[in-house]
Amino acid sequence: MRKVVVTGYGIISPSGNDAETLWKNISTGTSGIKKIDDPAFEESASRVGGVIGDFPAEAYLEAKEAKKYDRYIQYAYAAAKQALDMANPGDDWDAERAGVYVGSGVGGIETIMRNHEAFLAKGARRVSPFLVPMMISNMASGVIAIKTGFKGANYAPVSACATANTAIGEAFLSIRHGYADMMLAGGADAGIHPFLFAGFSSMKALTTNNDHPTQASRPFDRDRDGFVMSEGAAVLLLEDLEHATRRGAIILGEVAGYGATCDAGHITSPDFHGAARSMKIAIKQAGVTPGDIGYINAHATGTREGDKSEAKAIGDVFQQCLDSARVSATKSMTGHLFGAAGGIEAIITLQALRHGLLPPTINLDNPDDECGLNHIRNVAVKADITYALSNAFGFGGHNASVVFKKYEG
Repeated sequence: MRKVVVTGYGIISPSGNDAETLWKNISTGTSGIKKIDDPAFEESASRVGGVIGDFPAEAYLEAKEAKKYDRYIQYAYAAAKQALDMANPGDDWDAERAGVYVGSGVGGIETIMRNHEAFLAKGARRVSPFLVPMMISNMASGVIAIKTGFKGANYAPVSACATANTAIGEAFLSIRHGYADMMLAGGADAGIHPFLFAGFSSMKALTTNNDHPTQASRPFDRDRDGFVMSEGAAVLLLEDLEHATRRGAIILGEVAGYGATCDAGHITSPDFHGAARSMKIAIKQAGVTPGDIGYINAHATGTREGDKSEAKAIGDVFQQCLDSARVSATKSMTGHLFGAAGGIEAIITLQALRHGLLPPTINLDNPDDECGLNHIRNVAVKADITYALSNAFGFGGHNASVVFKKYEG
């Protein structure tokens, strides 16, 4: 089977709109969370979020074209364009063996709500003809293919907050087994909307630490009270190793293993057994043991039950070698990007391997006794490691874990 490497990645996020800025902020423990001052959120119990600042849509799309796309599509294409620019594949590649797997957790929620309001206020004639193509969750993947000419397999995984890891993992398998040479893979979401905030707030899932935005996201901390909603996109270019080396590509890391499972239990409450199985499958597929994993980028969002369940799953997998696998939850800085979460964390994990620097969990002032792991608290640590694991889990019991390997030529 073929080896699969990463030759480019792109990011739109609260922590930076390019990979370099993202890494600078994450490696220094800098939070991208801000207070939301929009009056539309006044009734929301949670009023902090990972809001995209000045997104330069015009740098990626003509103004007329951008108006046709929901923000999640704009973010997705921008991230894909960055990934391609970084990889610089040139013109010598087979379009029919280049595909796109970019999914979304909630799709075009902003477009849906805006058109629904117009429908209620002024009737059916005021609904945009672009409503459907702007809102459906596969359109980011479709637009990326249209604009890049990638004519191979095109799919938009929807596995809630595991979406991007699912996309990366399935793209990895497509290349590994010879069905494609290059794949753009990741996720995108633009869920900062009062309607979505209302839904998650009614579940008591969002933090209400509104007075201290940068301290609101507290994965694994004793005083965590819910996650911080964020938005953005992250897309990676995966490539067959021989294809990449033949064209002289700069290789950023290797995708070594992927595991996907389902709890098949409850729609929102996690069962640690499912998460543990996804990690075990990914590690086995990578041809290594838990003791070889030097870093885990945890899914941990800052919810009471979710963090505890993941900690239990990690303990189940790593057992006697728990001390050798250092753990951090970078959502403490980025917030939760939903369908894009696994993508941004994949990029962070790859950067950690390349730089030999493991990012921290900030705001981890009082680690929860029920989340007893080898935490990287508040400050990054230097570590020359070869393998790292990134987790992503979602409502519906979806679990997806990816093992990355430092590329050493």
